[in-house]
Amino acid sequence: MPSDISPRAEIDPRAVIGNNCKIFPFVYIEGDVVIGDNCIIFPFTSILNGSRIGNDNKIHQGAVIGALPQDFEFRGEKSECVIGNNNIIRENVVINRATHNGCKTVIGSNNFLMEGAHISHDTKVGNHCVFGYGTKIAGDCEIGNGVIFSSSVIENAGTRVGNGAMIQAGTTFSKDVPPYIIAGGVPVKYCGVNTTLLTVKGSSEKVQKHIANAYRLIFHGQTSVFDAVNQVKEQVPDSEEIQTLINFINSTKRGIISKI
Repeated sequence: MPSDISPRAEIDPRAVIGNNCKIFPFVYIEGDVVIGDNCIIFPFTSILNGSRIGNDNKIHQGAVIGALPQDFEFRGEKSECVIGNNNIIRENVVINRATHNGCKTVIGSNNFLMEGAHISHDTKVGNHCVFGYGTKIAGDCEIGNGVIFSSSVIENAGTRVGNGAMIQAGTTFSKDVPPYIIAGGVPVKYCGVNTTLLTVKGSSEKVQKHIANAYRLIFHGQTSVFDAVNQVKEQVPDSEEIQTLINFINSTKRGIISKI
């Protein structure tokens, strides 16, 4: 089915638009853009060069996709902003494309970006994440699957958030947030295991207790994080979730958030 494109939208003829899309008046789309099937683009949205958008996405008023990176290293190079399928991108969301030639900012599938969220250059986002009102993600961040950011969260550059983590409202952090936990406070700290999401994910009560035990060793033990991870390996029964948290912590470059 052909797309329904308003004659009052300004679309470069080089842009590639899939089937059955609805594009409202006053949408602006540049030439180096690819949009998949069944997308809805609401008025006053801008989709700029380097944007690669999948199927079944809804992009609301005032959003800017593929904005130039806010990075002093940017020299006008050709880069991309890649968005998967079935995302909801609400009003005034900004997603920057990557800084350097051939690099990508990536948003996965089935994510919900609420009004005023901002995803900066070269950040990689997984699937099924929620970004609350006014949440700001700096450049070069990595965000796993099923992560929930409450409103007005600030994630500083180069940090990571593991699968299934939840960040409480108003939190700012500059170190990695491990998977399956709740983090918040000033300064940011470990606030417990995200049992609600683990239950939805299908993790058994036994595995959830193992995860809680692992994080007691990591955040409340009297040893270094390195030694605590070794204790987890020795004392906590293995599972996919335990391996995920061990691998995440072992690969940290900035360290993880505070124990207290």
